[in-house]
Amino acid sequence: MFDVVIIGAGIVGSSIARELSRYKLKTCVLEKGSDVATGSSKANSGIVHAGFDAKSGTLKAKLNVQGNIMFDQLSKDLDFPFRKNGSLVLCFNKKDIQKLEELKEKGDRNGVSNLSVLTKEQLSALEPNLNENVEAALYAPTGGIVCPYEMTIAFAENACMNGVEFNFNTEVTDIIKKEDSFIIETNNGRYGSKVIINAAGLFADEINNMVSKEKIEIKGRKGEYCLFDKTVGSLARMTLFQLPTSMGKGVLVSPTVDNNLLIGPTALDIPDKSDTTTTREGIEEVIDKARLTLREIPVNKTITSFSGIRAHAVKDDFIIGEASDVKGFINAAGIESPGLTSAPAIAKMIEEIVGRILSPSFNENFNPIRKGIPRFREMNNEERDNLIKENPSYGKVICRCETVTEGEILNAIHRPLGARTLDAVKRRTRAGMGRCQSGFCSTKIVSILARELNLSEIEITKFGGASYLLIGENKELMNP
Repeated sequence: MFDVVIIGAGIVGSSIARELSRYKLKTCVLEKGSDVATGSSKANSGIVHAGFDAKSGTLKAKLNVQGNIMFDQLSKDLDFPFRKNGSLVLCFNKKDIQKLEELKEKGDRNGVSNLSVLTKEQLSALEPNLNENVEAALYAPTGGIVCPYEMTIAFAENACMNGVEFNFNTEVTDIIKKEDSFIIETNNGRYGSKVIINAAGLFADEINNMVSKEKIEIKGRKGEYCLFDKTVGSLARMTLFQLPTSMGKGVLVSPTVDNNLLIGPTALDIPDKSDTTTTREGIEEVIDKARLTLREIPVNKTITSFSGIRAHAVKDDFIIGEASDVKGFINAAGIESPGLTSAPAIAKMIEEIVGRILSPSFNENFNPIRKGIPRFREMNNEERDNLIKENPSYGKVICRCETVTEGEILNAIHRPLGARTLDAVKRRTRAGMGRCQSGFCSTKIVSILARELNLSEIEITKFGGASYLLIGENKELMNP
């Protein structure tokens, strides 16, 4: 019997797990995927929003601003990349400057600091590659960028180090409410818990609707992106938004923390929440809209396209709190943009609710610090020499595009919640994320995984399940 079971190991579930590990609670995370960050948390814009866009008075507005303030300290404690690069909301018609002023007023009400509206002349010095049709912009210096899956992994690893149990490939199929506890049926057996936290992302409505008469509805909203080579990552210094529409914040142009250039997303409600396909129409839409922002979009420098799906709540706000008709069942549902930014604040809010229900004592052994995998590509030669002397496996480069070494891959496999698939290695080290998109390094990583996990190479998968990369072994050639 657990004190708390968290359903979902995305950024919200992992943030909650880490926050609850501060207490003497027997906590478990159930995740139907093979790793953390396998859903919406692995494929989004990675933007730390300032907080000016959300409707004043909503949970989105409140938790966005609270979460934004927490990133400086969290990135230091948990050792994940974060850059406060600032953001601009661009308008292309002088008549729309008034809308920027209104957006600033909303941001002021929400508690966002240091917002200002900049003129065309001021913008040209800050962002020299802006389209000449840009007339003005709202400037938010507290906006930032982060790697969403590295952030999620950091929270989850720290939670694990502090005693939280993670069970992957475990899908919840039913929940039975007892007098003062729950029975959770899964494809891997039963779990008992006093409290359930529903952080199931796109499928949070299905989890809620298993036990509560107060039904919620989550729609999948797909967004397609294009990612460009690092050689053009400097075309944008800040995150560049266009004036938002009813379908979201529109197409953005932004550098990434790894110095690529990212554009997107589209916004299309879809019936199939697992549909992460990309389309010619979607990519063309992203590129065409991005041309409003920059003078030139370097299409020939595209290295990949991808899509992510946001969990859009029909009520158009976060759904957070204990269900009124099911004591001990807590929702963290409908967490779409600015969900990534809000996640640390959502975790604090959930922590308070759990505290009222269970009154747990503090875990005096809680350690807030997590060290990430050493990034060989970011070191100077002296640091590299010292690391190789300490561990020679760091002297063998496996991924040429991203300069990822065997030592980093071994670290990814053997650390808490270690990698078990090709994609899990990629998320932890960036091996395979460069210009050749794993054309050179994938076979080497498969061999390393098989060796370290004591498996056959044909048992290694791309992302778990039946996503096998190889169908058999070559027979040994006979000598003539």
